[in-house]
Order: sequence, then structure tokens, then C-alpha cells
Amino acid sequence: MKKTLLSVFVLMFLAVSASAQVYKIVGKWKTIDDKDGSEKSIVNIFKASDGKYYGKVEKLFKEPNKKCTECEGENKDKPVLGMTVLNNMVEKDGTLTGGTIIDPANGKVYKCNVSLDANTGKLKVRGSLDKRGVIGRTQHWVKN
Repeated sequence: MKKTLLSVFVLMFLAVSASAQVYKIVGKWKTIDDKDGSEKSIVNIFKASDGKYYGKVEKLFKEPNKKCTECEGENKDKPVLGMTVLNNMVEKDGTLTGGTIIDPANGKVYKCNVSLDANTGKLKVRGSLDKRGVIGRTQHWVKN
């Protein structure tokens, strides 16, 4: 009986810890170009009423009137400012996963994983072509 209670307590603690980690991800983040280190934008990550997480561009540091000319579908030629670039992310083990990220520079949509680096406080945003995240690139965003 004691082992069962201890196991339940440990599992609840781990679940709460992972959930708390995701709440640290929610908020405004300054995106940093992984190639030249320049500031690109401010993205607000939020939990929507459907229970999924999204990220919307709230500020562009360069070219505030930039349009996504390379995007396809509903984002074609739409302003990048106000665009939802993180889509349909779900919480799993303290990270956001299962969704996509749009790169407005080239219009491509990538599978995405988002996690918080507890040591640096930076957000690790990984866009990839494959489900495992092997083929892709990572950016580190800074809390705004």
C-alpha cells in the first residue's frame, strides 16, 4: 500500500513538473536568426481554447510590412506581422510537439518541437522535415 501511494505521488509530481515547464514556454519570445544571430521578431506563444498551443508574430524588427510571398495556401502574400507561425502544438512531457512551424523567409512548413532549456532559460525551437527531428535546424529564442 505504501509503495502504491509513493508511486502515485511520484507520478503526480512528475506530471505537475512537466505541466509547469510548458507554462514557462507560454508568453512572448524574441526570435533569433540561427545564421547571423540577429533579432527577427517577437512571437507570442499561447494556449488556445482547443487546448493546443500556437505562436503568433507580434513584432518584426526588420521589414515590418514584409509579406509571406513564398508561402502557399491561406498565408500566400499575407503580412508576416500577425501571422500564426506555430500551429497545433500539444503538450507532451514538458515540451510542445506534434505541430508545425512556418518559416516566412521561404514559406516552408516544418514539423516542430519546442522545449525550454532550464540552464539558459532559452526556448529551443526545432523545425524538421522528419518526425524524429533529425533533418532540420534549431533556433534559440529569448524570453521577451
